[in-house]
Amino acid sequence: MNSLADPRIAAILDELHRAARRDTRVFLRALPAVAAGLMRGRGVVESATPYLRAAFLPIDAAQGRVLYQLARARGARRIVEFGASFGISTIYLAAAGRDNGGGRVVTTEMEPGKVVRARENYVRAGVDGEIELRAGDALQTLRDLDGPIDLLFLDGWKEACLPVLKLLEPRLARGACVLCDDMKPFRRTLRPYVEHVRGNPGRYVSVELPLGDGLEFSLVV
Repeated sequence: MNSLADPRIAAILDELHRAARRDTRVFLRALPAVAAGLMRGRGVVESATPYLRAAFLPIDAAQGRVLYQLARARGARRIVEFGASFGISTIYLAAAGRDNGGGRVVTTEMEPGKVVRARENYVRAGVDGEIELRAGDALQTLRDLDGPIDLLFLDGWKEACLPVLKLLEPRLARGACVLCDDMKPFRRTLRPYVEHVRGNPGRYVSVELPLGDGLEFSLVV
C-alpha cells in the first residue's frame, strides 16, 4: 500500500509544493531586515520573523518521500512533528502512519494562520483522521505527550529543536528515527543540536543526509 499514490494526497502535495516554490519572494523581502538586524546584533531568525509568519518554510518533495520511507521502514505508528507550517511534511508522515496500519501524527504549530491552513490541507488530503495538531509553543503542547515515539521530525524554530528533543528523549523508542531539517542555512544555530546527537554514541548514531537544506538523521540505539 502506498498512500502517496492516492489522488487526493498526490494532488494536494503537488499544489502545496508549487505554492512553496513561489514563496522565494518572501525571503527576498526579508533580506534588508536581516542585514539591518545583523548590524544591530540581532539573529537572522529574530530579524526575519515578521516576514516569515506567512511563509511555507517547507521540506521539498524528495525529503517528503524520505520521511515517508523512513516511517514505513520503521513501522512507525507514533509520530511526532515540531513545526507543521502549512502541513506538507505532516501529510507525508500521516500517509506513512496510515500505511503502517493505523499510525498517528501529533504535530505542533505556533502561528494561528498556519494552524487554520494546515487543518484545511489535512482535510483536503483526507488524512485529518491520522493527525492531531496542537496549537502553541511545542515545549508546552508536547509536555504531556505519551510515548513511545517511533519517529520525531524537528522542523520548527531552530533554537528550539534541541530543547524539544531533550523534552521528548525519555519517550523515544529504541530504534526510533529522529530527523532535524535545515542543517545548511542554520548550521551555527543548530551546532549544539548536532553536538548533542553526535556526541552521545551510546544513545544515537547520527549523520547528515544530503537532502534539501540538509537533514540530520539520528537513530536511537
